Amino acid sequence: MKYKTCVSIAEKTPNKVKQTLKIALKKSDYVEIRFDFLKIEQIPETLELIKKDLKKSVCTLRPKTEGGQFPGNEKERIAIIKLIAEYNPFLLDVEFNTLKKNSSLVRYLKSTKTKLLVSWHDFKKTPSSTELKNKMKQMSKLSNFVKIVSTAKSTDDSTRMLELYSKRGKNNLISFAMGDFGRISRILCLYLGSPYTYVSLGKPVAPGQFSVDEVNKITNLKK
Repeated sequence: MKYKTCVSIAEKTPNKVKQTLKIALKKSDYVEIRFDFLKIEQIPETLELIKKDLKKSVCTLRPKTEGGQFPGNEKERIAIIKLIAEYNPFLLDVEFNTLKKNSSLVRYLKSTKTKLLVSWHDFKKTPSSTELKNKMKQMSKLSNFVKIVSTAKSTDDSTRMLELYSKRGKNNLISFAMGDFGRISRILCLYLGSPYTYVSLGKPVAPGQFSVDEVNKITNLKK
């Protein structure tokens, strides 16, 4: 079985996004493009530059309230999410909290048949197993691609995130923990059924992230 990776790209100019994307796709199955690191006016240009590779791209426009860098207001962000949807990427990552508050966006994304990755992050802790299961159940009503990420303060926290895989049903679940205690979950999630794991080309984009080379070495180990 091939274990898949997704390189997170957080560049600040359209050309740099394109260059990094080309390098990343030589080593990785997918890329995550963090559009929130760009200036608002650069996003349409970037989409045009990379449109041929969007079928292998997870597109993310994270607000500051969710650990992102998007410089504009929420109205602008929703408009850009809709613009990205028109390009029909492999997955469009939209936060569960955003979708809960915006039924018109949910309707729009359904009408465009956008493949939605519903995401939820806890940057401080790992909730209880019951909370996590309930969260996954709610999120899966919006899409069968669900991403649930916590912050691990212990090995038990990581284990709790990985236990979700046994409850995922038909969901394409991406569940792991950030931070040093969560690092192992970024690898083990692949063996439990995650469609891919997030990696970097070098410098981590998120706490505890492995590089694509590290993950490829680990998953290619032979007995």
